[in-house]
Amino acid sequence: MVSFTIPPILIPFSPSPPIPLLHLSPLSSRHNELTLFSHNAQTTKKTLVSPLLFPKNRDLTRSLKLRSQLRYPIISPDDHWGTWAALFATGAFGLWSEKTKIGSMVSGALVSTLVGLAASNIGIIPYEAPAYSIILEFLLPLTVPLLLFRADLRRVIQSTGTLLFAFLLGSVATIVGTVVAFLLVPMRSLGQDNWKIAAALMGSYIGGSVNYVAISEALGVSPSVLAAGVAADNVICALYFMSLFALASKIPPEASANDVAVDVESDSGGKLPVLQAATAIAISFLICKTSTYLTNVCGIQGGSLPAITAIVVILATVFPTQFGSLAPAGDTIALVLLQVFFAAVGASGSIWNVINTAPSIFMFALVQVTVHLAVILGLGKLFRFDLKLLLLASNANIGGPTTACGMATAKGWGSLIVPAILAGIFGIAIATFLGIGFGLTVLRHM
Repeated sequence: MVSFTIPPILIPFSPSPPIPLLHLSPLSSRHNELTLFSHNAQTTKKTLVSPLLFPKNRDLTRSLKLRSQLRYPIISPDDHWGTWAALFATGAFGLWSEKTKIGSMVSGALVSTLVGLAASNIGIIPYEAPAYSIILEFLLPLTVPLLLFRADLRRVIQSTGTLLFAFLLGSVATIVGTVVAFLLVPMRSLGQDNWKIAAALMGSYIGGSVNYVAISEALGVSPSVLAAGVAADNVICALYFMSLFALASKIPPEASANDVAVDVESDSGGKLPVLQAATAIAISFLICKTSTYLTNVCGIQGGSLPAITAIVVILATVFPTQFGSLAPAGDTIALVLLQVFFAAVGASGSIWNVINTAPSIFMFALVQVTVHLAVILGLGKLFRFDLKLLLLASNANIGGPTTACGMATAKGWGSLIVPAILAGIFGIAIATFLGIGFGLTVLRHM
């Protein structure tokens, strides 16, 4: 047992009462300003010394105090209310940021992730907390049905028209970009996670972040690589969206954009019906329960999210009117839950882990997205697609329905708002299966 030697003359200057200090390790209290260690061959003694006796060592004292605060976040992992409050506040800030010029360009998801990452790395919230596990295990699967209540495949094919073909062209461009990037940047330092994270990023750049997590779970990507991939993806998306808006800067808005924009806003905005919201949540829970039950019975490891996606797409196609009426409420709830998910992803990431792991993933994703953009623009020009359609389809591939809708609205392309949303939803519906299948059949053997 470690003992403390406390000279009587030092007790009045001690920053904490002397009796409790006898029962605390120096590493378990933020109030211990300075601890001196003396070692010999037989015994180890620790002497607590007041910093008032050593005014010349104030820099050292500040350094030790700072490291202590970083080791112990302001909101502890056991402070459940504090952790949830911080996550929801971060998600709300991300949504608010989309009303600003910068936030609208990089998306609220990126803002929520970066704020969560900063908060955990400066010692405000913890790296690990039970809330993060709850979000991944329960809240994230719950958002998948809420996002896909509009996924009537017949309506998608009929309404999107030429944009759907441009979107499919972009999906092929993502697959080509994945193969080229994996050949140039194989990420061998990640071991068996290299082809898995490549497949997850491919699914993300066809559908969205939900597909990234679903593929990672199904293939068993390690948590550290998963977090590093999210961090690298966020930076790539920020650069990509700025480049996309630069390419679209000379394309004028449509003359009749206001009518369609108002129609979409009235459909998804305004008051949130309580009954529809409650029904949407209840149905989402039932779909999640059914999917997890079926995957457990069939013994499919990590197949809950793909099963949830398949079930909700089938139901939305068979019962389009009933599920379509729940879509506005589902979209609103899912948007809030997704922002909380992005905040948790950022909070669980360590900057040192990103620095050590993410460079190879960053280079892979950079090549992947660059090839995607080059292929879709090149083939689109060959097939004489309108540049506006190609840029919007690419946005739906890389960012998903939310960013595609945001770009169409911001640019005044009113007639393409609904098709952009439907194309993005179609991507979420198919990307998980494409990513898993391509990873197991192609990337795994490269």
